[in-house]
Amino acid sequence: MGHAMRHASWRATTILSAGALALSTLWLAGPASAQTGPVSRTPAAGTPQLASTGRTEQVRQLVKCGGTMFAVGSFTSVSWNGKTYRRHNAFSFSASPPYAVTSWGPNVNGKINSIALSRRCTTAWLGGAFTSVNGKAAQNIAAVSTTTASLLTSFAHSANGQVETLLKANGHLLAGGYYTRINGSGRRYMTSLDTSTGKDDGFVRLGISGNYQYPGVSSNPTRVYNQQLSHSGNLDLVEGDFTSVGGQPRRQIFMLNVSGSRASVTGWTSAEFNRNCATVEPFYVRAASWSPTDSTVYIATTGFHPADQFPGNYPWTGLCDAAAAFPATRASVSHQWINYTGCDSLYSTAADTSTAYFGGHERWSQNPRGCNFAGPGAISAPGMEGLSPATGALTFNPTRGRGLGADDMLITSAGLWIASDNQNGTTQCGGVHQHAGICLLPYA
Repeated sequence: MGHAMRHASWRATTILSAGALALSTLWLAGPASAQTGPVSRTPAAGTPQLASTGRTEQVRQLVKCGGTMFAVGSFTSVSWNGKTYRRHNAFSFSASPPYAVTSWGPNVNGKINSIALSRRCTTAWLGGAFTSVNGKAAQNIAAVSTTTASLLTSFAHSANGQVETLLKANGHLLAGGYYTRINGSGRRYMTSLDTSTGKDDGFVRLGISGNYQYPGVSSNPTRVYNQQLSHSGNLDLVEGDFTSVGGQPRRQIFMLNVSGSRASVTGWTSAEFNRNCATVEPFYVRAASWSPTDSTVYIATTGFHPADQFPGNYPWTGLCDAAAAFPATRASVSHQWINYTGCDSLYSTAADTSTAYFGGHERWSQNPRGCNFAGPGAISAPGMEGLSPATGALTFNPTRGRGLGADDMLITSAGLWIASDNQNGTTQCGGVHQHAGICLLPYA
């Protein structure tokens, strides 16, 4: 807090005003509309964490359904209350103290990137890079019982490429990933699946195509990577590697109207998403979140630095390695503010009334004049930052162990849940250890 208050005058040089945005969020989690925030700087005690296994493991997404939290990712065991539980890439626990780990644990033989839950929390849909669930063949997509953890074979379970994101919207299960066929459908990269059969129900027909081409660019296959449902349930932000969506030019991110009989691409876009970042990170908008009123979109990016701007040519411009805010108006828009990390990635974001939260493996906030060092006016903010929704100024700075980076953030009525990893023994959140992979910063 001291740093944020002492540097309140930095805005003119650090935030660029226009003057005039993971792993996926499930609608069942719901916004914490009654909470204004910010959340506490001290994490809740007693939440489960990744067990120490001598290898880097990761929680990729956290979702709340009813009174239960569901966690998925790439891990083999979790610990809680002094005990270790074998869990293969998915587990659940109580959403309230004492946060007890449940018996649920489908044996999935590969990484799970995303999870979505049915309305009554009886079915969990899993998407990732795997070939079996509890010893039964299931390729990258599956439905499992939340009671028995068994594979529900009535739901088709085969995608020919990794599934990156799942989200339940308007009675449909929206899937996205690298695949070109899923459950018998040739609708590539993003598909709407019937929640009972898993078959393509035709709700999404977007013809997603293209990838990013510029001198020296690394391989960047077309894919849908992440998505976030608005609090109204009518709009879906979708991030990925593409250049054309629904016959309209779109790069990095688009907004989908999911309220009607067929999903359609809205007019929301920005020319700023067309600018290229460094050749090694051509796809850079990794996550987005909605303000509680759905009037603002926040984005979290990687990207290192713009492809046409190099370290030393400060201040930074563009959207690479930054947090940013855009109006959610369904038209071509410009950013409201940008806050640069100084060449460190952000992978997740969530927002309440008072604060826009961002997480990654960043070291600094308000650092438009540095790259891998603290430039003039930079503030140390390792692992996460909380920014003013109005100005982008750093207002909340609890710190977090950096590790690979905070991969998902979720606001519930309890507070801000953060999904991360245990790289190099990382366990610190809000200055407290024993929070490897999962941290809850509670509302008072």
